[in-house]
Amino acid sequence: MPQRRGVFMAGTIGYVILGYLCGSVLFAQVFSKVFHKEGMIENSKDQNPGTANAFMQGGFWCGLLTLAGDVLKGFLPVFWFMHGEMAGDSHVLLQGLVIAAPVIGHGFPLFYGFRGGKGIAVTFGCLLGLLPLWQPLGALAVFFVFFSVVLRITPHYHRTLAAYLCTLAFVLCMGGGESVRVGFVIITLTVCTRLFSSREVKEKMGVGLLWMH
Repeated sequence: MPQRRGVFMAGTIGYVILGYLCGSVLFAQVFSKVFHKEGMIENSKDQNPGTANAFMQGGFWCGLLTLAGDVLKGFLPVFWFMHGEMAGDSHVLLQGLVIAAPVIGHGFPLFYGFRGGKGIAVTFGCLLGLLPLWQPLGALAVFFVFFSVVLRITPHYHRTLAAYLCTLAFVLCMGGGESVRVGFVIITLTVCTRLFSSREVKEKMGVGLLWMH
């Protein structure tokens, strides 16, 4: 039994490393070269190597492929781990790190001098990997929509903070695996760290209701 536990721990650490390395591939940078849009990230307002800038600076196909890459690099390592035999026998902290590793890699990528993006699309990919557990994914999507349409928080910087913090509160309160809660705490800390250190101008937060113009 101790030997089996040691094998599972080593395998889980392997998934953490795999997830981090997958996250370290910044598809916005990759496809900026494929579509000959070099400098599109550097010339953007916030210099964030993510899906939004890929769409705005690189065009539809560059943005779509970046979105697909960012979601998949979060989804695949988490899905493979959570649906394998190691998921139930590994330490809770290590399981949480597996869930968060692609976001950590995207925020602090090994291949780009540890200067990465915010990790929003990657987060959705990681939470997709938890299916059939759908509540964290659904909560993040609902809060983003709510703060974009109903209680409109601007700019995007503050809206993202609100969506993640509200989802974190939901995940901590809901029933479910401890590893999911640990994982989303790490994801939220990573995203917030990248938001606070981003180069975009931190404009004053605005709040408006859907029925008020």
